Parts: sequence; C-alpha cells; structure tokens
Amino acid sequence: MKIALSTIEDEHIAISRLKSYIDNSFVSAINEIFSCKGRVVITGIGKSAIIAGKIVSTFNSTGTPSVFMHAADAIHGDLGIIQKQDVVICISNSGNTPEIKVLTPMLKTLGACLIGMVGNISSFLAQQSDIVINTTVENEAIPGNPAPTCSTTAQLVMGDAIAMALLYCRGFTANDFARYHPGGSLGKQLYLKAENLYTKNEAPAVNPDDNLKTIIVEISGKRLGATAVIDQGKILGVITDGDLRRMLEKEQKLDELKARDIMTVNPKMISGDTMAVDALQLMRTNNITQLLVVDKGVYKGIVHLHDILDEGII
Repeated sequence: MKIALSTIEDEHIAISRLKSYIDNSFVSAINEIFSCKGRVVITGIGKSAIIAGKIVSTFNSTGTPSVFMHAADAIHGDLGIIQKQDVVICISNSGNTPEIKVLTPMLKTLGACLIGMVGNISSFLAQQSDIVINTTVENEAIPGNPAPTCSTTAQLVMGDAIAMALLYCRGFTANDFARYHPGGSLGKQLYLKAENLYTKNEAPAVNPDDNLKTIIVEISGKRLGATAVIDQGKILGVITDGDLRRMLEKEQKLDELKARDIMTVNPKMISGDTMAVDALQLMRTNNITQLLVVDKGVYKGIVHLHDILDEGII
C-alpha cells in the first residue's frame, strides 16, 4: 500500500508540473495543428510509442485526423506516410535515443512541421523541433525505478490537453463525437430510432370483445408485458400486465370481463422515426415501460423499456 500511494503521489506531482509548461509554445503547437491542411502524424519509440498510439485515437475521435508511425518503422521505409502539409509530433522522454537521432533529420528534410513532445528540452529532439512541448518530470515513480511511469503519464496528460484544446477550437460537440462512435451509447442516441427496435418484437393485439384468457395468452406469448386493443385497424387502448393485476384485485366476475373493460384508453404512442432516447424520456416522464408504435395511423408494434436499455441508452 505504501508503494502504491507513493507511486500515485509521484505521478500526481508530475502532472501538476505540466501546468507551468502551458506557454506560448503550447499555443503555437495548437495553432499549427488546427490550421494543418494534412494530417497529424504522431511517432515515438518504446513506451512513448504506446502513448503516441493512444493520443492518435483521442485525436481521431475528437475531430483531428491523425495517424501513428512507429519511430523504428519510420527509419525503415514508413517515412513515405508523411507529406509536406502534415504536422509531425515526435514523443520522447530523453529526446536522445538512437532512433530519434536518425529520424529527426529525415523529418526535417520532408518539410513537415515538427513538434517535439519531450522531457529534456536540451536534447537533440528539442533542438531539431520547430515547436517544443515540455513534458519534463523530476523523476520516475519510486526512487531508483528506471521504468517509465511519471514520464509516460505526463505525455498522456499533455496529449489529452492538446486534444481538448483542439476540440474547443473546432467547436466540437457531443453530436460530432457521437458520429465517430456509432457503436457507443452516445452514438446510438444520435441515430437509433423506434423503428430499429419494434421490428425485433412481435406486435401483440386483441379485439375489444376478447375474453380474459385470450388477453393473458397474448400478453404472455408476445413477452412484452402489454397488448394493444385493436378494432378494425384502429387502436382503442392498451392492456398491460399491471392493468391485469389491478383488475384481478378488485373484480369478482372474471368470466364476464372483456378487453374493453380492462384497457387503458388514449395510450402513449410514438412514430417509427421517434428517436430511442426520446422514447426513453417519454417512458420515464409517464412512469411506463411500453410505448405503442403507430405510423400513419397503422399499429406497428411495441417498444419496451428493455429494448432501449439493451442498446446501452440510459
């Protein structure tokens, strides 16, 4: 526990130091990336390469087109990915690794803007970069530990700071984010509609003069906890399993009951193009778990609360 707490404290200190590095060089880097006509190519070696990959993912999901290039692969043929209009971010803690010393002059000859995210501002990488973003840390977590810890955390956080600054500059919204994440819950809020849900279910329906047994079999068989009451194509009402329970508590002559005696008139209805998130809000507002779907006056089926929750919309 002592070692764990010490590690967290060391990394907390490393992150806090980053505040003093947000200067005019950081602003210049943001302006350069924001005005870039090509892509942002992010490269690194070792653990810094892993951080570079994460930053690429964050950039792409927040509106800044980016690609990852491993520094070792770059000096063995992958430099062809870089074009003059691109911006290259090279990440390195020491800034003096053999790969960086080989790669950096080659990057300069291509004419792309080189931003060095570096933990040693006196290093070879810092001297060769057009813009330097400082991620210096005093030491890694735990005295004597050579493994990258505080340094990679600082790189990760600085990458997030760049991404969020660019997001703000682009006026990037939650809807924009959702377009890049169609499989996530936010993306589904943007595109998922009732018509994508009710078609997975059967469409339970009874006639107004159907008896109690018919109603129970229909509700039970279609497994949606409700059935529409239909007369010549027109929806007269809805019967839920809750309606059945309340009826059984107060009624004595069950053999005489018909659907019209049990149903709730004027049920809540939506169209097929209603957004699933709006359907969910309607259910919550009215404390119900089913909505009838009707298009051009024609009963299509039922959307159940579980249909929406199963899609990850909450």
